[in-house]
Amino acid sequence: MTLDPHAKVHERALIVDFGSQVTQLIARRLREAGVYCEIHPFNRIDAAFLDEFAPKAVILSGGPASVKTETSPRAPAELFALGVPVLGICYGEQTICAQLGGDVERSDHREFGRAHIEVVKDSALFDGMWERGSRQQVWMSHGDRVNAIPEGFEVIAKSEGAPFAAIANEARRFYGVQFHPEVVHTPDGAKLLKNFVQKIAGLSGDWTMAAFREEAIAEIRRQVGDARVICGLSGGVDSSVAAVLIHEAIGEQLTCVFVDTGLMRAGEGEEVVRLFRDSYNIPLIHVEAANLFLGKLKGVDDPEKKRKIIGATFIDVFEAEAGKIKNAAFLAQGTLYPDVIESVSFDGGPSVTIKSHHNVGGLPERMNLKLVEPLRELFKDEVRALGRELGLPEHFVGRHPFPGPGLAIRIPGEVTQEKADILRKADAIYLDEIRKAGLYDAIWQAFAVLLPVRTVGVMGDERTYDHVLALRAVTSTDGMTADYYPFSHEFLSACATRLINEVRGVNRVVYDVTSKPPGTIEWE
Repeated sequence: MTLDPHAKVHERALIVDFGSQVTQLIARRLREAGVYCEIHPFNRIDAAFLDEFAPKAVILSGGPASVKTETSPRAPAELFALGVPVLGICYGEQTICAQLGGDVERSDHREFGRAHIEVVKDSALFDGMWERGSRQQVWMSHGDRVNAIPEGFEVIAKSEGAPFAAIANEARRFYGVQFHPEVVHTPDGAKLLKNFVQKIAGLSGDWTMAAFREEAIAEIRRQVGDARVICGLSGGVDSSVAAVLIHEAIGEQLTCVFVDTGLMRAGEGEEVVRLFRDSYNIPLIHVEAANLFLGKLKGVDDPEKKRKIIGATFIDVFEAEAGKIKNAAFLAQGTLYPDVIESVSFDGGPSVTIKSHHNVGGLPERMNLKLVEPLRELFKDEVRALGRELGLPEHFVGRHPFPGPGLAIRIPGEVTQEKADILRKADAIYLDEIRKAGLYDAIWQAFAVLLPVRTVGVMGDERTYDHVLALRAVTSTDGMTADYYPFSHEFLSACATRLINEVRGVNRVVYDVTSKPPGTIEWE
């Protein structure tokens, strides 16, 4: 992963990734504290990298490996000679101990889930939040445990299953915690991480969206020069914010191509055209391709085949339209930092596919275009903050996430025009009820799913045989885990009544109460 050139003006923290499922959350907590940080795999960090990156603080993530395994990963030794604070989390604490003269053992008493630690000594890590003798809730997820700590370290917290739940070498500013402060299940975890980067490492917290906006505009102008840029506008928040940012930087050199697949939410296509062509006066090519996409999907019920068909068709349509724009040298995409992180696996394996139809496939190579990705340093919540900074309407930047394949993956089975129309109307009514109840911003994502089954009903003394509609609403902080939203029975009853009365073709409504895991947020 190359370092972002304009990010070098900020004080930076380095997060060393050992493969934890929640490493991204460490970065999110630091960004929330105003500290710029980047995640890099442990095996891609050497002395030259550290010299260029020049971190003011280092955090070692958790990971699935056992320190007791001979081939398990280790932190680069150069990290401990930088003279900057180091914090090890879970596996990170264990490898600190293993590498600096302590010991780790396999334990019969494993800790997974909610646990409580006892603070046994005051520490800069706990300053202003935890006092000696207090009992604090944390989130554990470990099998191995520290058995002996290196010279110069002392225990600052313990738990029933981890006698070295938190350790510190205050002189060297080295710390280790066996629990996970980055997850919301450790209520004071964000404060602990803020203590580490601001009070211990002395970072000022100079990472703001206003500063990012200025730096990004300067970088876009430097990269693009006087060339033309094409932006694939999906109508979602990411590509929309990228388009407005790029337009602010280079004006008429940008042309957006919006492909309407016929699988968008109610009124979404019209809103995109109105916002970009009318409000922002951004050159926009609007391609209405619903018949093409629905024709390609005819008879297809496998979810992955649907995704691939939609992605390939999108590329074909986009390429045909973009090819009409003369002298285009760059392709703009709304790539976000999680996409960048996940495309570089910590174990050196091949890159993974992040999202089907998230970005425009192999178009840069096919069309001989260079990429402009101004959001590649940002998380989703930061993109929303940037959108507000750029003046995008709140109802637009605050919208719930919407999948790239659109309604197609909310219609299990074959996708038809009739089903898409039914679902579009039902989804709009459901979201309208949520907004009227003042619940929209309390929910991470809410949507309807049109099930591939019909049931018997009675409407107006007549027998019906119509579709079942499933409603889904989840709460989440990051989309990695989620729980269903606890609507009242009164709300669900009123919502179901309105849906059945107003949406022809639906005679039964159910509510999905599955969490993630074991389920996923979307149904396909």
